[in-house]
Amino acid sequence: MSGTVLLYDPTAPKSERPQQAERVLAGLAGKVVGFIDNAKPNFSHLVDDLAELLASRHGVKRVLKRQKRSASVPAPDEVIKEFSEQCDLVITGSGD
Repeated sequence: MSGTVLLYDPTAPKSERPQQAERVLAGLAGKVVGFIDNAKPNFSHLVDDLAELLASRHGVKRVLKRQKRSASVPAPDEVIKEFSEQCDLVITGSGD
């Protein structure tokens, strides 16, 4: 049996935003971590627990949390701007 299989790559292309920079953090002590909640159930609970652990165990200075309107839409531009100016690390996620 022979045939053709068509495969699609589901990964998004890398953003061409000029303010993006690839960098590696040496550690989390004194850093600001941002969380973007995808508005799915239970992610906010996970974020609260992670924020507490990051502060108590890794010395994170501050945690910013913002929630998207829906999992199917991108974060608002003002959140992207705020996080790019204030955060050393941003974590996005979803829960259920």
